[in-house]
Amino acid sequence: MGGRASGPPPLSGQIGRIWRALGSLFVLLVFVPPLLLLVSGSLTEPGLPPSPTPQLIPDPVSTAGYRQALAVGGVLRAALNSLLVAVVAVPLSVLVAALAGFALARLAPRRAALVVMASLVALMVPATALLVPRFAIFRVLGLTDTLVPLIAPALLGTSPLYVLVYYLAFRALPRDLYDACLVEDMTPMGIWWRVALPMVRPVTAAITALTFVFTWSNFLDPLIYVYDRDLFTLPLALRSLSVLDPTNFPVFLAGAVLATGPAVLVFGLAQRRFFHHDDQTGRNRP
Repeated sequence: MGGRASGPPPLSGQIGRIWRALGSLFVLLVFVPPLLLLVSGSLTEPGLPPSPTPQLIPDPVSTAGYRQALAVGGVLRAALNSLLVAVVAVPLSVLVAALAGFALARLAPRRAALVVMASLVALMVPATALLVPRFAIFRVLGLTDTLVPLIAPALLGTSPLYVLVYYLAFRALPRDLYDACLVEDMTPMGIWWRVALPMVRPVTAAITALTFVFTWSNFLDPLIYVYDRDLFTLPLALRSLSVLDPTNFPVFLAGAVLATGPAVLVFGLAQRRFFHHDDQTGRNRP
């Protein structure tokens, strides 16, 4: 007699969830204490000498550091500039990387191997080696002192690594799935959008989080291309805070909290997507 087996997920799936939970616990133990000290330091009264020992709850608690960071350091305007860059660059980068990875997965094996090798070579090129030619190109185009050079890398998927990750994800999908789509007379774009992309949602969540953090914390590119203070991004605003008054650490820490919060939120949402996908996989497994 044949039939579909039912019951709890295999032991390997349970072990995988345990390891992921342990990994999350390790990350919490490593990163949460510094974040708590960061928040605690930002709530210290500006102008007071630093405490000789770390204090989880400062005495007195003050939000003056946040007010000074927003007023003096221009953190609010810088945050809006960083948000504008991220809102445009992150979806565009994920879209380009997903399209390129899908196209690479559908190539013949030999051609795909050549493209993968070229991508690995591109990953080995130091980013600093490209600063001068990139600056020359943007200067000739008249795009320096604008936010365009900060968004332009998204047109190439930001990094070849993201394309390779999508390539491996799309390649891992069953070949019969693609054959069934061709039988249904679906176009390549339809296969990518309606079938392949929804099946690699955890990869999309990971790439989105990594791209956002890279874009949000990018310091070198704004330092090279942006000169107008009204166009400063958050990393440049934090640098300005440290230069203006290096001894008034609560103001600088307040700006650091405002800059760190969105990145932590994005990583939390991405982690939730991982566990949600894992739970769905466990429930749907026969």
